[in-house]
Amino acid sequence: MRFADIAVICAYFVLLPLVAITVSRRGKTSGDFLSASHDLPWWAICLSLVATETSTLTFISIPGIGYTTGMVFLGLAGGYLIGRLIVAIWFLPLYAQGQIRSAYQYLGERFGPGLQCAASGAFLVTRLLAEGVRLSAGLLPLTWMLEHNGISINHLAVLGLIMAFTLAYTVLGGLRAVVWSDTIQLCIYLFGAAACAGLLMHGLPSDGWTQAWAAGKMAPFHALHVSTLLSDPFTPLAALVGGAILSVASHGSDQLMVQRLLAARTLRDARYALVGSAFVVAFLFGLLSLVGVQLWITHHGQSLTELGLRSPDELFPSYIVSGLPAGLGGLLLAGVLSATMGSLSSTLNAMAGASLTDFGPLPERLLKRWGRFCGFRESPLFAPRLTTLLWSIALVLVALWFAQGEQSAVILGLTIAGWSYGPTLGAFLFGMLYPDARPQDALTGFLVSLAAMAVIMKFLQYSGYHIAFPWLVPLGIAGMLVVARFSMLLTGARRENRQSAYDARKD
Repeated sequence: MRFADIAVICAYFVLLPLVAITVSRRGKTSGDFLSASHDLPWWAICLSLVATETSTLTFISIPGIGYTTGMVFLGLAGGYLIGRLIVAIWFLPLYAQGQIRSAYQYLGERFGPGLQCAASGAFLVTRLLAEGVRLSAGLLPLTWMLEHNGISINHLAVLGLIMAFTLAYTVLGGLRAVVWSDTIQLCIYLFGAAACAGLLMHGLPSDGWTQAWAAGKMAPFHALHVSTLLSDPFTPLAALVGGAILSVASHGSDQLMVQRLLAARTLRDARYALVGSAFVVAFLFGLLSLVGVQLWITHHGQSLTELGLRSPDELFPSYIVSGLPAGLGGLLLAGVLSATMGSLSSTLNAMAGASLTDFGPLPERLLKRWGRFCGFRESPLFAPRLTTLLWSIALVLVALWFAQGEQSAVILGLTIAGWSYGPTLGAFLFGMLYPDARPQDALTGFLVSLAAMAVIMKFLQYSGYHIAFPWLVPLGIAGMLVVARFSMLLTGARRENRQSAYDARKD
């Protein structure tokens, strides 16, 4: 590895701790650790949202998808914008009614602690599995790139170093440090992707874009066919409708995203951050897809097999190590590290927040009692910091357990997330649509639909039939609403409410 590349990576590792130390000085309480006292600027939250929902898999996989199928992720971003607008209009006011720290506190206020704990538990399991996939799969190209740059280090060592470094500033500064670090990390890999696109632009043949257009590489959607209606995630229907519903679920009912929106100063700032993030993620998707199309033009449309690659995820890493100018290779490696650490730190902080917020005071009391027993000094930050540490250990174990599958890993991660998104969003919608619904109706619908989604996804895995990830969320929503509504009818909730209203008028 050249000296300039090493200097860039070292500068990256020096800058982030300095930022974390600086911004964490204000965090003295558990509330500040988990919510940053609700005083972060909207533009930083906006960038943090994008850094949170993207990862190494996004940075690595989308250029490969752009190479094989074109600018289809740009079409998916259109659905994301529609979904964010829905969340900004209807969901954020629900959260703005009180100073809450978890998306699932609304469910607790509406349906009681049972559903709050169930939804938060589903979030923790989903995040653990999805982030485990992202970590395990994302570290493979990173290890490969380091080896091709003269740094021989095994998969476990890379995982340990990244986790230790991410854990340090996450534990030190909490959500405030995570958001500001996310901002820096997103800027790094945005600049790296833009530099690659600019460098590739100069070497393209004069008729390259014409060839790409003729081959359908510039189209934001796949053609809509009946045979691929449910299996292709990039048709207009799947991208715009399914993508919008997926975005409503992820940014309206998932603690990983909602935690950042709750840190905004006002409802208006939260809306600015949310809607702005749609345009930033569209720019990122478009930029990375453009790099993939440029590589397709550069290689004259050769297949991945002809290039000696086994999967689309190997395309961009092979380009990064194939002779970039001095310093740019280090910047791209720093970008891959940034994408990994930004997603990881956000996940750790969100999981710690959900653990300490949604299950009552018992978890925090037990952790503090254990700390006093072990002789640790009493501190309001002891419980959230220890919880973050415990979740980091669990993530390492899950990442070691998972292995990368044959399909694109970014799509696999979205598929896992789709397991709980639908039932959770269905619970929110059920509370809005049926004011007379009882807690047991919502809890029954949530648990049954969650179990049904697990069975369906397992069946699809073994049967070989594929449902595109944008359609998993509507499926879960429908299951939750149908079961919960049936529970209402079965228990006679409406009849009881009518009788109560009649008795009240009679008195």
